[in-house]
Amino acid sequence: MIIGVKQVKRISVRLLPFSDAASPGLPLGQLLRLSLFQVSVGMAAVLLLGTLNRVMIVELGVTTTIVAVMIALPVLIAPFRALLGFRSDTYKSAIGWRRAPYLWFGSLWQMGGLAVMPFALILLSGDQFHGPAWAGEAIAAVAFLFTGLGLHMTQTAGLALAADKADDETRPRVVTLLYVMFLLGMAISSIIIGWLLTPFSDMRLIQVVQGAAALTLILNIIALWRQESIRPMSREERAKPRPLFRDAWADYSKGGQAGRLLVLVFLGAMAFNMQDVLLEPFGGEVLGLPVAATTLLTAVWAIGALIGFAAAGRWLATGFNPYLIASRGLLAGVAAFSIIIFASPLQSPALLFIGATGIGFGGGLFAVATLIAAMVMPVEGVASRGLALGAWGAAQATGAGLSIAIGGGVRDFTNQLVGSDPAAALLSPAAGYMVVYHIEIGLLFVTLAALGPLVRAGARYSRPKGSASAPIGLAEFPG
Repeated sequence: MIIGVKQVKRISVRLLPFSDAASPGLPLGQLLRLSLFQVSVGMAAVLLLGTLNRVMIVELGVTTTIVAVMIALPVLIAPFRALLGFRSDTYKSAIGWRRAPYLWFGSLWQMGGLAVMPFALILLSGDQFHGPAWAGEAIAAVAFLFTGLGLHMTQTAGLALAADKADDETRPRVVTLLYVMFLLGMAISSIIIGWLLTPFSDMRLIQVVQGAAALTLILNIIALWRQESIRPMSREERAKPRPLFRDAWADYSKGGQAGRLLVLVFLGAMAFNMQDVLLEPFGGEVLGLPVAATTLLTAVWAIGALIGFAAAGRWLATGFNPYLIASRGLLAGVAAFSIIIFASPLQSPALLFIGATGIGFGGGLFAVATLIAAMVMPVEGVASRGLALGAWGAAQATGAGLSIAIGGGVRDFTNQLVGSDPAAALLSPAAGYMVVYHIEIGLLFVTLAALGPLVRAGARYSRPKGSASAPIGLAEFPG
């Protein structure tokens, strides 16, 4: 039997992991192109949370506390993600665009911050001959703030745009595809960046980070191109007053569990992310791994998160309580941090990589469960989709940023105490890292306690109508 070209195309599209995430308003090709903005965000996350913190601490000799503060600076922008999402919901322009301007300016901020960052880091290490001593700290702070602002603005507006273009049946899978692309962007970028930085030099650092800045703008322009239709607005429409953010927030809070859910997301983000600034330096300083090897930790973390997505998808497909899935993620995190703790006395890089994968798995389960809970939470009045996604992102990013800063400070303070005690000299330099990992285990149990009332609320995820008999694949992951 001869198979025609149309039949072959139909089969090939059906075999794609996210083929059923497409809809008439958002065809598969357009959706995949839009998802490129998440690749650029994932690449920036690798640089901020993985490669650059290792380079600053180990290769450039910057103190861990300063590194943690610099990486946590984007947390100053994170609480405004809800406001950014709301503003993109209600933005008025003569051509009718709402999300595109926020995507564009977010891309510019993100690119600009990365463009100046390598020079700022070299100054931060003390390698300068002219200018005030504080120039390195000031320029680095500006670079991290610009990158953080662009990252949050781009991701919030991009997710809201994708959710707008998708229909009710495909929206959870569309949002999930975008987060999978974010994880893939992190995994691929970590491998490529680690390879490009071997061997390490200041000039190589400048080339790699500025190349990432240029690639950010290219990917986001491709993602943004012709995604939002032009709908001319009259002067009367633009003159109408825009809804107030406080009114929209009040309507969103009427969902019943919004406040408790955001607290849960905040605590969970703190528990899973305090090690973000420490995991790669731990591998280099305690286990003696090179830059290329420690950069792979981000890749295995992303792989673990993808496995977590798959597991959550199977459980949610059966109507499983998403908050119970979140609890499984928290327990997986406890096991993962325990494994990493044993990597130091056993001098086992394998345990470090297994633990990093477990952190990604537990964090992926927790993130998926809480995000789907936020998406299905009922809203009233002027509350909107961009506000809900922005609020979840604000709680998550704020918790992550604060925990990163706290983790770096705790590590340095502990090592100073240990260094002043000759009897405990054998514990250094691993002592500071061990304290942080134990604190994270404690925070995971605190998050479990906060999760209890939400589990009793009995929230359940319902699969879209018409998909009950469909196979469970990547396309069935929750948003």
